[in-house]
Amino acid sequence: MIPAFIARWFVPAPDSAVADDLRRGKSPWADSVHLLWSLWIFITPLFDHGLRGYTPTWLLCTLGSYPLFLLLFARLRLASRRTAHRYAWGMAALCFGLLRWYPSGLSYFVYACVMLSHCGLRHFRSYVIQVVLLNVVYVALAWWIGYPQALLVIMPVTVFVICTIVTVEQIHQEKDAALSLSHDEVRRLAATAERERIGRDLHDLLGHTLSLITLKLELSRKLFDRDVDAARREVEEAEKVARHALAEVRCAVTGIRATDLAAELASARLLLESSRVHLDYGELPADLPGDIERGLSLVLREAVTNIARHADASQARIELARERNSVCLRISDNGRGGIESDGNGLSGMRERVRALGGTLAFESPRGQGSRLRVVVPLPIVRLVESSRSAPDPSMAGPLAQPVTDRPVA
Repeated sequence: MIPAFIARWFVPAPDSAVADDLRRGKSPWADSVHLLWSLWIFITPLFDHGLRGYTPTWLLCTLGSYPLFLLLFARLRLASRRTAHRYAWGMAALCFGLLRWYPSGLSYFVYACVMLSHCGLRHFRSYVIQVVLLNVVYVALAWWIGYPQALLVIMPVTVFVICTIVTVEQIHQEKDAALSLSHDEVRRLAATAERERIGRDLHDLLGHTLSLITLKLELSRKLFDRDVDAARREVEEAEKVARHALAEVRCAVTGIRATDLAAELASARLLLESSRVHLDYGELPADLPGDIERGLSLVLREAVTNIARHADASQARIELARERNSVCLRISDNGRGGIESDGNGLSGMRERVRALGGTLAFESPRGQGSRLRVVVPLPIVRLVESSRSAPDPSMAGPLAQPVTDRPVA
């Protein structure tokens, strides 16, 4: 059993780097891959100009310092961001304390400078000041000890390059996270607007019709004792109005099902415009089957997200049209291209299209943008005829008559 006071050391704080990874669905061990760079500690003696190599001193310093370094790394990832920088300074102190006897400890110094960027410092300026201060201390101490002049220059330059790469990577990750949140918010707002539209449509559609049915039934009740034939006519007219209302509700439901793709297209436009990508798109075909509608919506969402995150484009175009017995979705951009055929979610899109019985073609020549073409066959369906005109005697018949099976054009 691990003592409780030690176990508490390995419980992530709510605002720690590990807690952030867990909230984003990442493994808490994902960033541990960066520890592979610590292998330089064991390789450095091979390049030691003093030809000391793997001496007993090196072995003793490694056995004493490397476990402590791993503990500092773990605590930096698990601690609150308000205090995590202390462990980065601990790594630097570990390096400086052993610098005279242990050149391999320079790896601890590099880790200290890089890991400061993960400590949630309030201002980027604070991060730069601390990294510069650490490098000044290193140069002064190494010069006093008598390190080669080349190391007085190489280490600060190496730290600067690595810190720049890590900072740029973090900026891209934050941008991707912001885009993801923006896309989710746009979809939520689009869903809210769609619910409000449906409510208005149903109110406009059924409000007058149900009022008319109520009036006719009240009139038939009053006429029932005086004029049975007139009462019967009112009931028949109420029945026609009800049938007409039912037909309109069915048409409205069909329209509601067909708005998924339209809402996704509106979401795509907002997302790309927020990323400074101008989107051109045409009219959407009506009355697509629900499963095809949903499948193409997911493909469109994934493709647009890829354009926003990876394409570095300024223009994009979306086309969706019927082609004989199929529907074709084309998405293109003028970005940098060079995307692998199975990268950036393309495998998932292929699976969705394959489930619909369709095909997906993707081209991304380097420097010439990307082009995605999805073709999905339309099923053979029974066409339903329904009138949207005002109630008339013809509405007393069936709501829809079956016709000969033929493909939807």
